[in-house]
Amino acid sequence: MEFTNPLVYGVPCFIAFILLELTYSKTHGHDDLYVWKDLMASGIMGIGSAILGPLIKVTVLIVVFEFTYEFFNPVVDGVRTNIMGYKSFGYAWYVWLLCQLADDFTYYWFHRANHEVRILWAAHIVHHSSDNFNLGTAVRNGWFTLLYKPFFYMWMPAIGFPVEMVVVCLAIESFWQFQLHSLYVPKMGWIEKIFNTHTMHQVHHSQNVEYLDKNHGGFLNIFDKMFGTWKELDDDVEVKFGVIHAPNSYNPIVILTHEFKDIWADVKKAKKFSHKLMYIFGPPGWSHDGSTMTVKQQQRLFKEEKMRNPEAVFSRPN
Repeated sequence: MEFTNPLVYGVPCFIAFILLELTYSKTHGHDDLYVWKDLMASGIMGIGSAILGPLIKVTVLIVVFEFTYEFFNPVVDGVRTNIMGYKSFGYAWYVWLLCQLADDFTYYWFHRANHEVRILWAAHIVHHSSDNFNLGTAVRNGWFTLLYKPFFYMWMPAIGFPVEMVVVCLAIESFWQFQLHSLYVPKMGWIEKIFNTHTMHQVHHSQNVEYLDKNHGGFLNIFDKMFGTWKELDDDVEVKFGVIHAPNSYNPIVILTHEFKDIWADVKKAKKFSHKLMYIFGPPGWSHDGSTMTVKQQQRLFKEEKMRNPEAVFSRPN
């Protein structure tokens, strides 16, 4: 498979737009938008991903995707045919649209799983660990997600989408996700009825209780609306970015590993094997003794308190 991943061309664009937003923020009185140590930490995360990305492409994308595609779509009498009996997909324009839609559907569940399964959250929390929301945060990606993300997408080459088409659609998704991390783009009217926009992604990066685990979509918001995870930004709510249990460090190693360390501590203290499994594969915040709460438990408590006192202004739980 000989083709160039579009993300190769995206890296200099990402850097250019980060510098542009940084310059704009510093020249327009928004000095708190970027914190230098935080930006450096995000930059190191991004550089690491850029270095590891090509390695993962060779060892996972090509091997796994190509093997899957060839196994489920063998050439029969000179025609590539899916094992279910139909001709494998070609490169017509509508196939590209279907592939992009399939990519967005997959991205939704991949992203949602990263928030709802603790061992995956340990890898993904890197992206949410900054208290700042800017284009620098967009490249603050966990390195471990590269190891398992392709396996969520294996079904696409399996049903007949060409491998290079899947990889291009993945890159398009990444471009869209990058530009969502800006506070300078306001609500966009009717566009927000269809697409995942900047204000929706602000909700996703918020640690406000009512906003937790919302808006997992890629470039569309239809799957969030279908599966009950969509939330519009409320102009009356002051957004606090980041995570409730932050690493409190600019050290890249700490940022990458702190949640894995916490998982290990919880597993060691658990007496029952079932509890150990829940600390690994259960939702973040789950505890056998109720000492910590999951997002759903926090939101249930938040709703109960708001119903008892609707005029109060609630903050996030400690």
